[in-house]
Amino acid sequence: MKKLSIFLLFIYFNLGFSQDVPTSFTLQEAIDYALENNRQAKNAARDIEAAKQQKWETTATGLPQLDANISYQNNLKQQISLVPAEFFGGQPGEFQEVIFGVQHNVNATATLNQLLFDGSYLVGLQSAKVFLEISKNAKTKTDLEIRKAVINAYGNVLLSEESAKILENNVAILQKNLDETTKIYENGLEEQESVEQLQITLSNLKSNLNNAVRLRDIALQLFNITLGIDYNANTSLEDSLEDLALKNISLDMLTLENDVTSTVDYRIAENDKKSKELLLKLEKSKALPTLSAYLNGGYLGFSDEFTFLDNDQNWAGFSTLGFNLNIPIFSSGKRSAATQRAEINLEKAEDDLTETEQRLNLEIQTAKSNYKFATEDYYNKKQNLELAERIENKNQTKFFEGIASSFELRQAQTQLYSAQQELLQAMLDVVNTKAELETITNNISDN
Repeated sequence: MKKLSIFLLFIYFNLGFSQDVPTSFTLQEAIDYALENNRQAKNAARDIEAAKQQKWETTATGLPQLDANISYQNNLKQQISLVPAEFFGGQPGEFQEVIFGVQHNVNATATLNQLLFDGSYLVGLQSAKVFLEISKNAKTKTDLEIRKAVINAYGNVLLSEESAKILENNVAILQKNLDETTKIYENGLEEQESVEQLQITLSNLKSNLNNAVRLRDIALQLFNITLGIDYNANTSLEDSLEDLALKNISLDMLTLENDVTSTVDYRIAENDKKSKELLLKLEKSKALPTLSAYLNGGYLGFSDEFTFLDNDQNWAGFSTLGFNLNIPIFSSGKRSAATQRAEINLEKAEDDLTETEQRLNLEIQTAKSNYKFATEDYYNKKQNLELAERIENKNQTKFFEGIASSFELRQAQTQLYSAQQELLQAMLDVVNTKAELETITNNISDN
């Protein structure tokens, strides 16, 4: 009975754990889940916590530091010294062996250190703050990239699923046409070439369908990995590709000003410039004196026997107050070279910031252009599909009426199949180019 209870408890906890992972996602749900569970996102969050601890670690360096030390010494074989024997009433020229000290001694001390002034410590406090900002910006950058990766992965799964559905439908329709054409051919009312043309088209469609199914499985596994769940998890997507495309058509994105200073890439480059400025200040601060104070105190105990735990043990107390002043005077040009090197690195960071600003302006313009083209191309491909469907329907009717040839029908079918895939790709391009523009500008809209 006890074993059964343990087994049921184990099953309960495993079921409870498995229920924490959803099995179906809208796009926004997938993004939210990935931002919490993606491995890179979790590590970026840990980096922020580590930066907070490092900030306090740096701050604590300038706060009082208290250390204690207890040492015990047992002189197993005490050192013998020789003194003139006449000190003890002996003959001149003779020496007497004596032992100075006792066999056991204990030294217990406590030291309080306080930093009073250190230029590098002040710079370190500023650097810790900048390092925390760098970690936060890195987290924002990671979240943006994960969001884009989820959108791309989600769209690829939908593309492969929609492609497989369309191909399955096309195969079914073409198989029906082939069966009808074969019967007509067997009755002597159609040429063999017509049957063969349809067989070629059907064979290509089946091959594309098999490939689409394989790509769907791979795309779903990549989606699972991006979310931070087991890559073989049986997940499903709730949104459709067309719905996502329509939701992401918003020309308001094209009217936004190119404010590169609000982008995370610009802030990262700005953080790099600040860190280089602080490194320059650090090298300059090394030429300043440092001042610290200390206060220590303790007790000494001596005995020929180990009596330090007795109440009547005698202890000798002591205490010291002192200051340490370190004044850098001459370093053979070492500090000067380090300062000049820091100045060079700062100049490089300033140029990198300028280049980042210009590059971001260009990337935003390019992303806007790509997004606008993707939107226009979607409507164009949608119109082309409607035309291709009408053309294929007409040619199919003409073919079975004996007016159009099998070659003309195959051309119309091939054109229809291409138009179908092009429209799916155009839908995905709308979603992906919108995500790219949002990632660069850090202007996120709900999906």
